Amino acid sequence: MISKTQNNLLSQMQALESLAKSQQLQPEIKTDQGPNFGELMQQAINQVNETQMQASSLTQAFELGENVDLSQVMIAVNKSRVSFEALTQVRNKLLSAYQDVMNMSV
Repeated sequence: MISKTQNNLLSQMQALESLAKSQQLQPEIKTDQGPNFGELMQQAINQVNETQMQASSLTQAFELGENVDLSQVMIAVNKSRVSFEALTQVRNKLLSAYQDVMNMSV
């Protein structure tokens, strides 16, 4: 025969068990106020696109004989190339890290 104290203890343990199970099923979601990684990557891509568009427009203006120095065109083209290469390297590193994570055994 089970006493009242044992019944109370058993019911408390069952309540704690059900509480623990419900908390395990609902993970906490942390919300930071800063931008997420996807937004940062999108901003970087947009900046690279802007430098490429600027270099293209300066090149076209120089070819049409407008008042644009060759040095401005060369600087813009090189800046565009370097930013694109940097973005490509970041993409390659991200893909490599993703593949490493996916190849990890659980």
